Amino acid sequence: MRALRATYRLQLGEELDFRAAGALVPYLRDLGISHLYLSPVMTAREGSTHGYDVTDPTRVSERLGGERALRELAAKGLGLVIDAVPNHMAACEENRFWADPELRRHFFDIDECTGRHRRFFDIDGMAGVRQEDAEGFQVTHAKLLELVRDGLVDGLRIDHPDGLADPAGYLRRLRDAGVERVWVEKILAVDERLRDWPVQGTVGYEFMNDVTALFVGQSGERVLSDLMTELSGERRQFWELALEAKLEQARTTFTPEVERLRRLAELPGIPEALAKLPVYRTYVDPLRGDLEADDRGAIEHAQMPPPLAAALQLEEPVAPEFVVRFQQTSPAITAKGVEDTAFYRYTRLLALNEVGGDPGRFGLGVECFHARNVERARRFPRGLLATSTHDTKRSADVRARIGALAGMAARWREHVLRWRELNTPLRDGGAPDPNEEYWIYQTLVGTWPISVERLSDHMRKALREAKRHTNWVAPDSGWERGVERFCWRLLEHRPFLEDFEPFAAEVAAAGRRAALGGLLLKLTCPGVPDIYQGDELEQLTLVDPDNRGAIDWQRRRDQLTRLRAGADVDPKLALIVDALALRARRPHPFEGAYVPLPAGPTVCAFLRGNAEVLVVVRLVEGGVPSLVLPEEACGEWRSSLDGATRELDRVVPFDDVLGPLGIGLLERVG
Repeated sequence: MRALRATYRLQLGEELDFRAAGALVPYLRDLGISHLYLSPVMTAREGSTHGYDVTDPTRVSERLGGERALRELAAKGLGLVIDAVPNHMAACEENRFWADPELRRHFFDIDECTGRHRRFFDIDGMAGVRQEDAEGFQVTHAKLLELVRDGLVDGLRIDHPDGLADPAGYLRRLRDAGVERVWVEKILAVDERLRDWPVQGTVGYEFMNDVTALFVGQSGERVLSDLMTELSGERRQFWELALEAKLEQARTTFTPEVERLRRLAELPGIPEALAKLPVYRTYVDPLRGDLEADDRGAIEHAQMPPPLAAALQLEEPVAPEFVVRFQQTSPAITAKGVEDTAFYRYTRLLALNEVGGDPGRFGLGVECFHARNVERARRFPRGLLATSTHDTKRSADVRARIGALAGMAARWREHVLRWRELNTPLRDGGAPDPNEEYWIYQTLVGTWPISVERLSDHMRKALREAKRHTNWVAPDSGWERGVERFCWRLLEHRPFLEDFEPFAAEVAAAGRRAALGGLLLKLTCPGVPDIYQGDELEQLTLVDPDNRGAIDWQRRRDQLTRLRAGADVDPKLALIVDALALRARRPHPFEGAYVPLPAGPTVCAFLRGNAEVLVVVRLVEGGVPSLVLPEEACGEWRSSLDGATRELDRVVPFDDVLGPLGIGLLERVG
């Protein structure tokens, strides 16, 4: 297996099949990438735009080029990490496992009482697979395991392990089958620890949210909280909105799942308990009788009726299937209630409304960030570190811009209230409401310049996800058109634009500095940096489908050529090239220690390895003027960003190590 330096995520499809991906290998190798990280490669439903609706897990997709083309791609010199989808397959006639009644009963999770299948979230067209069955596992994984054994695939990304009956048992099966590198798409609560599973780590959402929060100025919390209340009348904390939304889901969308649980055990308070869990799910094993302290704590936190809590904690007799299905159901309710509802209702600072994030946590102190990195280095030093993915609500660059508003909260409030007044004539029958209008303004500062078509498409999805004035099941086309007309008028309204554009430019400058600082942290903190397709240049994208569009690869190749020729290019590209070159020259420091350095609350600084690499990132202006190094770090250092060498003593003025963009990356040379 190839050494892991950095992964590069590609969203495969008709315009980017295996051969097209192969054509990118020379460029990505020059960028410093070690592994391609591919979206699902097995046969999916005809016309699939993402590959997660698998119809045949035993065959590589012919639409993407087939197995021969995949093997040719693997031979081009970069390692492959493949996105595997064990939890579900497409429920359609194209899928022979589904079309054959006997195979359907054997491979899929079917409720014999009703004939309904376990769904992937609320999608009727995706049916849950019984991976707990040994034969089912072998059949659905035979091809993937063959690719791993043949050395074509270096690792697997496991999609939605929380939907499985026994995630830990499934991961043990993968390990026993010879898969050494596994990353799980596990969404962790802010204070939740990944279980001691045989995995390299997660796909990086917790790191992503930590980095975003690190650059959010905590001093702006009161102003932004009051502004949201002033605009919308909403005084509740985020957890209260999240609970309300989860309860809505448990009592409506997921009624079939709740009724199935009730048929298994007549216990009180099931929908409320599903909604009140503080984590996506627990991992109680009713067959082994295993109950970890984290599981007990989550159940107690939910304040369930005693009979239900006792059953889930294995203190009272209950059908093991009830415990298993309860744990399979809660992740879907949490995902649809929080990520796909509450995130679209709570508008205090949209940078924090991200997959795996908690909008109620306003900012993150440097000491806490360091502590979480020390824990990563100790437990999962090869976990992926993401800042943008195919599933994020906003790209890292958009989040950085919106996050910068916390550092100018009072001025932002003045602008928003002025815009509300300026744009009064543009509203159409009350649309948008104040909360929706505030969403629009944050989206504009995060993505400017943006076309009105992209803005309108995004708002239609945001409105339906919020489920206030319209929704996916019964859209209110009148309200949606009113918001769309507002967007069109807004982007042509000169009084608004004359006030907005200068401020947006200021926010963009602050956002770029924060995004660059966050990128450096991703490239140097404990773990394996993951770069989403196209994100080596500034990417101002929103939630899918906006973030899954075509990438201008030639522009990126040209930028890399210009960089090699000594020309100025996007600082993101230059930083990625410099940092990954350092990781290639000196891999051992990035596999070694992470040592936080005292630098005050406005700077994040640390050493990697045996005082071999120094990283310094300014979060905001101000604070202490210098950095204190340990004795063993004193000596000659060379900047990986500009090549200059300098002698560093115990006390180092920040100006000696920080470049004009507020970041520093140095390697020890003497």
